[in-house]
Formats: sequence, C-alpha cells, structure tokens
Amino acid sequence: MADVRTKSGPVLVLGSVLSLQFGGAVAALLFPRAGVHGVVALRLAIAALILLAICRPRTRGYRRADWLSIAAFGIALAGLNTLFYHAIDRIPMGTAVTLEVLGPLTLSVITARSRRGWMWAGLALAGVVLLGRGGFGRLDPAGVGFALGAAVMWAAYIVLSARVGHRFPKADGLALAVAASAVITLPFGVAEAGSVLLEPRILLMGTVVAVLASVLPYSLEMLALRRMPTTTFAVLMSLGPAVAALAGFLLLGQALTLLECLAILLVITAAMGAVTGTKPAPGAVTGTRPAPGAVAGTKPAPGPVSPASPVRTPSRTEARRTLAPATPDA
Repeated sequence: MADVRTKSGPVLVLGSVLSLQFGGAVAALLFPRAGVHGVVALRLAIAALILLAICRPRTRGYRRADWLSIAAFGIALAGLNTLFYHAIDRIPMGTAVTLEVLGPLTLSVITARSRRGWMWAGLALAGVVLLGRGGFGRLDPAGVGFALGAAVMWAAYIVLSARVGHRFPKADGLALAVAASAVITLPFGVAEAGSVLLEPRILLMGTVVAVLASVLPYSLEMLALRRMPTTTFAVLMSLGPAVAALAGFLLLGQALTLLECLAILLVITAAMGAVTGTKPAPGAVTGTRPAPGAVAGTKPAPGPVSPASPVRTPSRTEARRTLAPATPDA
C-alpha cells in the first residue's frame, strides 16, 4: 500500500500541472465575452465559495497581524491572477508562464545563496534572451510586462503563503485569502463585464475554470506532497511552461517557434536545477508555490485534505503552490 501511495505522487503532480494550465487556457476562451477582470473575479469568487464551504475556517481568536497577513496574501493572489490573465490575453501561454516562472526561480536562487544557484539563474536568463531572439518583437510589450509583473507577484505569493501557513491551521488561511482576493477583484470584474457574469454559460465555464485552475490543483498538490519529497515535487512542477505551451497550442491554436521551444526548455532546466542543486538556508522558501495549508520548504501538515484548490494555487499550520516554478493560484 505504501508503495502504491509513493508511486501515485508523480501522477498527482502531473494531474495538477495539467489541470492548472488547461484551466488557464479555458479562461482565455472567456476573455472575449467576459473580459480579463470579469474572468478573474468569477474564478476567484467561485473558488472562494468552494474553499470556504469545504474548509469552514474559523474567524475568531486571531490577532490584527494575522488578518493583515491574510489581506496581503489576498492582494498577492489578486495581483498574480490579474496580471497573468492580462499576459495570456496578449502573448502565448507557454511564453507567459516561462516569464512568470522567473519570479519563484529568482527567489529560490536568492534564498539558496550559492554559486551553483547563480549558475542556474544565468541559464534561465539565457532562456529569456533566446526567447527574445525568437521574437520579442512579435510579442505585445504590455503582455511581456504583465507576465513579468506576475512573476513578481508569484514570488510575493510564496513568501506570504509561508507566513499565512504558520498563522492559520490547515487550509484555513488559503480559503480566507482567496475570499479576500475575490472581494478585491469583484468590483473590477463587475465594472468590466456587468450582467454577463450571470449568464448561465459564463457561470458554468467560470466554475470549470475555478475547479481546474484553483480547487483541483491545490488538492492534488497537497495530496502529492504527502507521498513524495518536496524536491521531486518541485522538479515535476517545473514542467509548467511546457504544459502551458501544449495547452495554448491545443485549445488556443498558439504555435511556438523552434527558438521559443528551446528557450522554454532552458528555463525549465534552470528551474529543475535550482530546486535540486541548491540547499536553501533554514526557513527559506523554495522556488515553488506551496500547497494549501503548507509552508514552503517544510513537510505538509498532517490530516486529511478536502477536495479543494491557482489556480497558480496555490502550498498554500505547516505549509502550495509548493507550486513550482504555476499557480496560480490561486
């Protein structure tokens, strides 16, 4: 039985990666009708309702500092999702996720404090340069900027996820933070999409996006972290850019050039090297997204996990995503 549980770990991680990236592709299909802000608000609102119903987090007995950490985490989640969705509305998914991965990768290298870590950072930079040679000129500059902004928010997400994981039990902090992010994004979503968000088809697809990009990935990742080493988990999660490119090709018709594929491969290799070849300082976060209720760089908290999860989310009283170099989110 133990052997079966161990072998199921990689399957769960790959399932999470597929769910997260294909969820993002489905979200992109909604942009023409509901707009980026509308889709973000719908996804986070539905994900929040599901997570709150499953986790039923208590709201009493916490200090002001605890709620401030939830607010900051919610802002990071809202920013991560909004910036990333603006990016994939303008540039291919594989390219957007490759640029987004630079956030957690940079954080991993900085916290590792080793020469080898900087070597992997250099390889990642080479991948980005190659990506530019493959056609930054044909990419929307705003899309590139949004993807890099999402990278910064992903790094912030990782740090804040660890703090929230220490302050709140199980996945309570995640559920509350997703609810906070929904409150933040709803006004923008309603302003952009209005009553469109209440159309049955939009609600149905929004639910699909919330489950694929948030609820399901977080659940699968947390289950996987109980069955495999965090390093192996992070390496498998590093396949995100490749899966994103596949999802973009199959669902959105986004073909990549040979140079762009090679650039993505370099960044994936750098991400894998960063999580396997460096030893973070005690208490440092890893270059991955933590699983719900877990703190990056630690063993997942004991206890059963409810079927809940980015989006891109999310490790999210020990800690997604460790989601490796998303997602997000949440």
